[in-house]
Amino acid sequence: MAKNEISHKGVITAITPELTTVDIISTSACAECHAKGMCGISESKVKSISVPTDPYTERQVGDEVDVVLKKSMGLKAVWISYVIPLFILMILILSLSSVTVHEVYAGLGAIAGVALYYLIIYLFRDRLSKDFVFYIK
Repeated sequence: MAKNEISHKGVITAITPELTTVDIISTSACAECHAKGMCGISESKVKSISVPTDPYTERQVGDEVDVVLKKSMGLKAVWISYVIPLFILMILILSLSSVTVHEVYAGLGAIAGVALYYLIIYLFRDRLSKDFVFYIK
């Protein structure tokens, strides 16, 4: 795996001419700990990812594959989902508090601003999904 790629192991669950569905198991950082059975914190979830089907490869349902995304796309996702909303929240709280709006209303306004941001992201999800393309290695 190259340094500029993010890779996860997965299992193919469905194949169509357009998309191949791969299930990956997302585990928490402590999932590899030897005491995970005693601790209730470790968790793992199965996530399904749709990848464009490559017609020139022979893959079948049940095959174990590596699902890869460019590292720059992962960083872009972090900015879109975490950093920009944090900036919006902080700017709205500080600006609404400075114009002597009551603290409760400043907090609710900041939360509404972040909710509006996520609504806009949701509405543009099809356009964003074209940028974030996974592929099978």
